Parts: sequence; structure tokens; C-alpha cells
Amino acid sequence: MIITCNCGEKKFSLPDNSIPVAGRMVQCGFCGIKWKQFPPQNLNNETIIDKKISSPVKKPVTKISKPKTKKVKKPREINLYSPEYLQKKHGISLNNVETNKKLVGVKKVSFGFYSSLLLFLIVIISISRGLYFFQDFIIQAFPVTEFYLNYFFESMRNMFEIFKNLISNY
Repeated sequence: MIITCNCGEKKFSLPDNSIPVAGRMVQCGFCGIKWKQFPPQNLNNETIIDKKISSPVKKPVTKISKPKTKKVKKPREINLYSPEYLQKKHGISLNNVETNKKLVGVKKVSFGFYSSLLLFLIVIISISRGLYFFQDFIIQAFPVTEFYLNYFFESMRNMFEIFKNLISNY
């Protein structure tokens, strides 16, 4: 069912069973006018509402917020970094302070992303060179691997050619 606002500007689509026989108050989302809407089969001359009776256009109401009051925080009774608090809350014991200071000064060593990538490339290149060097021995011991080794080295040559052409073109 399609209803039209009394202002004539907007039309709204509603499910057919959303308006009961007795009618229902509806409000235009565009202009804010309210009116009583009846289903189409019950519309007659008596149910038409004059525009003068409808409520005027309302401006949106803005809420005025109260000024926020600052809450005064109570000072802590116990220091967050005290040995008693750390032991009770987190299970950390600070028996020897000098030992803990030494542990704090030690930095962890990590490779980082690019160092790991470089290490990975070096390992792959050394494995492929090892396979190339021992290719004849591997084929004599395992004749089935000849096809796979040839395919692997052909793929490596193709990738090297692609890389070489990429570098030479730019």
C-alpha cells in the first residue's frame, strides 16, 4: 500500500496489513506532519483530515547536555608497582631486585622481517645449488626423481630469465 503525505511532497510504501480498520496515526519523515491513516477500502469523505488540523512542522529537538562534573579520584592506598601488590595481583615475586634490573637491561635479539626474508632466500638458493651439484647422484640412486629435478631446474631457469628481463627493461 502506498500512502501520500498531506503536504504532497513524499509517498511511502507500507505493508498492506500495517494499517488496521480503525486507522492509525502516521508521521511524515520528510516534513513531520502527523495524520490518521485508514486502509484504502475504508476511505470515504468523512475520514479526510484537513491540513489545518494537522500539526505544524516541528524543528528537530536538540538536547542540552549538562556540564560534566569532574570526579575526584581517591589516591591509591597501595602503589601499583610495589612488590606486595605485584605478588598479590599478578603473582610476580621480586626477591632479588638486582637480578631483575639485569634482566630488564638485556634486549631480545630478533631478525626482523627483511633479515628473515634474506635468510630464507639464502637457504632456498643453497638447497637448489646443492640439488644441482648432487643431481647425478640423486638420479642414479632414485631414477624416478629425474623428471621432477628437470622440471624444478627448468622452472628456476624460467624465473631467473623473467627476473633478468624485468631488471633489464627498467
